[in-house]
Amino acid sequence: MSLYRNFFSVSALTLVSRVFGFVRDMLMAGVLGTGPAADAFFAAFRFPNLFRRLFAEGVFNTAFVPIFSGALEQQGKEAAREIATRIVSWLIVFLVIVTILAEIFMEAILVPFVPGFLDDPEKFELTVLLTRICFPYLACMSLMAAYGGILNGLGRFLAAAFAPVLLNIATIIVLVGLVLYQANDPAFDAIWVTIGVMAGGVVQLALVVWALAKTGFMPRFTWPVVDKSVQRFWFLAIPAMLAGGITQINIFVGTIIASQADSAISYLYYADRLYQLPLGIIGIAISVVLLPELSRHLKGGRLAEAETSQNTALLISMLLSLPAATALAALATPIISVLFERGAFDAAATRATADALVAFALGLPAFVLIKVFQPGFFAREDTVTPTVIAGVSVVVNIAISLALFPAFQHVGIAIATTVSAWVNTIALAFLLARRGHFRLPASQIRRHAMILGVALAMALVLWLLAIPLAPWLAANAGTLQKIVALGVLIAVGLAVYFALVHLTGIQKLGTLLARLRRTG
Repeated sequence: MSLYRNFFSVSALTLVSRVFGFVRDMLMAGVLGTGPAADAFFAAFRFPNLFRRLFAEGVFNTAFVPIFSGALEQQGKEAAREIATRIVSWLIVFLVIVTILAEIFMEAILVPFVPGFLDDPEKFELTVLLTRICFPYLACMSLMAAYGGILNGLGRFLAAAFAPVLLNIATIIVLVGLVLYQANDPAFDAIWVTIGVMAGGVVQLALVVWALAKTGFMPRFTWPVVDKSVQRFWFLAIPAMLAGGITQINIFVGTIIASQADSAISYLYYADRLYQLPLGIIGIAISVVLLPELSRHLKGGRLAEAETSQNTALLISMLLSLPAATALAALATPIISVLFERGAFDAAATRATADALVAFALGLPAFVLIKVFQPGFFAREDTVTPTVIAGVSVVVNIAISLALFPAFQHVGIAIATTVSAWVNTIALAFLLARRGHFRLPASQIRRHAMILGVALAMALVLWLLAIPLAPWLAANAGTLQKIVALGVLIAVGLAVYFALVHLTGIQKLGTLLARLRRTG
């Protein structure tokens, strides 16, 4: 099945992007530090990034891909290209207007977003300048999402998956130059890092445009008109934007609650960075690959193939997310210690962050399953139901956070996030099953139960092995020693897990390799 090959290809490129992202973050910390210039840069970068998340990524993954895939399946290539042309033309006009208005009124627009900067005019002015430099990044990312959606609909995933690597590389090149130049002027450094981000956005867009042009599906620009396909797009897109807004509200409220305790936000940030790594590699890759696959099968009336694709995606996600979750829980303290425990990040910070990571890890399978079940709605052009469920999960998250925070501090927020993710997952699965769109045979249920058992067995092995390796992982041990010890634990865990998966017959490794080599 091509689903296996496409998923692992996207996952591999996502992993490469995340590795470069860690390198970028390390260099950025060294160049910008945590002073006023760093605050100005992160505020400036967050502003277009917020709109990118609300509009570009969510809309074109949930609204455009099903419409385009359906037209491709039912009406042919020319009709699909015409629909893409009309929708992308609207996008271009919208982006030009928004960018011009934002550049003109940037100072007034930023006031409600960074009210704390107003007492420091120099810091606020730098933030305005940096935001003006990088705001066109929104246009680059939005067009990349549109063109990437067309490529995904055509079953071409690699260019759009590799593009984020180019952003990180461009930023790293600028950061390395700043390290060598040593200007010792934080504002100067921040300006050049912002220019690097903007350059990275242009390079990403250029790669996707080149890949799309090779397919012959490059949409031409026409003066926007309103027809049924455009109306349908906006009908699906608006709930998708609301869902994105709900998520941002969730994060914002969690930050407000966490700010009531010293260092709580930092503990949650570092724990979040770690569990987001497997989530990005597994969950996002599944969502990107599964949505166009489901859309094509459903529009073509191939219901059995659609069910098989959904269940295959579920199997892949559980094969990878369950061991990742149990390993993060079993090795939370060693992982945090090796990666972060140095300088101002002491043993107490390691313990506090590890507690949050354990709570997040328990929710990792749910976060991934959301990415598996949501395409079942989006492929059927239903963006309202997942949005309503997301809204309910946010209410659950906030209520549990407020209830647990007085007793458990930042860990209470992590627990609330995990519980709300499971509520979201269960609701999505229940409604899909109730509508007859999801059915898991008894044999598959047993298979998933076995995966859980094997993942727990691997976690037990890791926990037991960590005991004799404790001196190598101690705070006073050398960095190289700790890296070697953690590497041994990870290697043993992988070997134990995949050996048990093979021996129990959950997934024969030979069969898995054959599926990865298969192109159709």
